[in-house]
Amino acid sequence: MADLFTPYVLKGLSLKNRIVMPPMCQYSVQAEDGIPNNWHYVHYVSRAVGGAGLIIVEMTGVHPDGRITNRDTGIWDDGQIPAYRKIVDEVHAHGARIGIQLGHAGRKAEDANPPVAPSAIRFDEKYKIPRALSTEEAQSLVTAYGEAARRAVEAGFDTVEIHGAHGYLIHQFHSPLTNRRDDAYGKDLALFGEEVVKAVKKAVPEDMPVLMRVSAKEYVDGGYDVDYCAEICQRYRDAGVDVFHISSGGEGHIGSNGGPKAGSGYQVELAEQMKAKLDVPVIAVGRLENYEEAQQVVLEGKADLVAVGRGMLKDPYWALHAAQELNGEQKIPKQYLRAF
Repeated sequence: MADLFTPYVLKGLSLKNRIVMPPMCQYSVQAEDGIPNNWHYVHYVSRAVGGAGLIIVEMTGVHPDGRITNRDTGIWDDGQIPAYRKIVDEVHAHGARIGIQLGHAGRKAEDANPPVAPSAIRFDEKYKIPRALSTEEAQSLVTAYGEAARRAVEAGFDTVEIHGAHGYLIHQFHSPLTNRRDDAYGKDLALFGEEVVKAVKKAVPEDMPVLMRVSAKEYVDGGYDVDYCAEICQRYRDAGVDVFHISSGGEGHIGSNGGPKAGSGYQVELAEQMKAKLDVPVIAVGRLENYEEAQQVVLEGKADLVAVGRGMLKDPYWALHAAQELNGEQKIPKQYLRAF
């Protein structure tokens, strides 16, 4: 029976354990022109030292105006590749594997002027009214995702994750709340995301798994449910997604943290449902910083991998501490052995 510390292999990706550091934006003031800096280097490498099996770099813009803020990272230019390669190489040196989340904020791009979106519907009164993308512009963004994936491969990443959750661009295209178009992308709400998946798949090696993060449900009135999301994700799966990273929300006034009533593991049930409906591996995420609760997710087969976000922000060595607590296999750096 698999547990949190059982190795995991999918295609060419081989992980030493089932512990994932999910993408979390750093909003670093020094991230000029989208290039990761020393903060990002230390941030990600320290989690590799700390025992994580897979680290996923924060949402990284495929276009300058696709960043949430201008303090965020990007991968829209070949000149950005060396900074990522430096991070990747050092993460590998400490036995972890690393992916990168490719995204576009769409109408939630705070510093874009104006932001773009499937339809000219703003997120709320604090955000700008977005400009609706033309069909040709939407197609060019599909190409941008593919080019970003190519750069990720050149930087040495082990996998790529497409961000289709939390009210960002792909989510905006496949949600009936935000897509009011009358072209092909409006008549078929899964089309944009499907084309992105195909573009990314074409750009990466055949043995590299493609991940996708989705919001399995929306928390606002009239929002979609798990069954609707599963239908959309069947299209994404058939286009080439190998693993789904199951989150929720991101629309309206309830963000991707699930709101004030969200408790520990509040999205695990969604991961379990999506795993059953799609018959592919899934990553569970959402306030799973308790060691035992994270362990049970894998022991009970509810998800294949467990992402620990805030827990790893607070504790870079969460994985080592979990192994110590749960009697899992520990690969403690010799420099730190006397502390354990």
